[in-house]
Amino acid sequence: MSGEAQTTAHHHPTPRQYVQIAVLLGALTGIEVALYYTEPTLGKLVTPALLLLAAIKFGLVVGYYMHLKYEKRLLTGFFGAGFLLAGMIYAVVLVTFLIVPRFG
Repeated sequence: MSGEAQTTAHHHPTPRQYVQIAVLLGALTGIEVALYYTEPTLGKLVTPALLLLAAIKFGLVVGYYMHLKYEKRLLTGFFGAGFLLAGMIYAVVLVTFLIVPRFG
């Protein structure tokens, strides 16, 4: 019985890994803040860079702190599908508000 419990146990990050991820997230946040203040210099490159950094941070938080990296693929697929659907709905609403003139 204990053999089964050991083979089905989930692996989770060690406390040291949690600290390393937290330091990485802090560094990425620092880069985001620096990018915000360099917007006049970098121009239109700032927005894609900030979106990329946000996506990386999202992946780290979901993967490690929410333990999605260590779950079954089916659960990860459900989460990914929901996230993709929410992103598509957000994009449609954003495009709608950019195209349709406001009434006011």
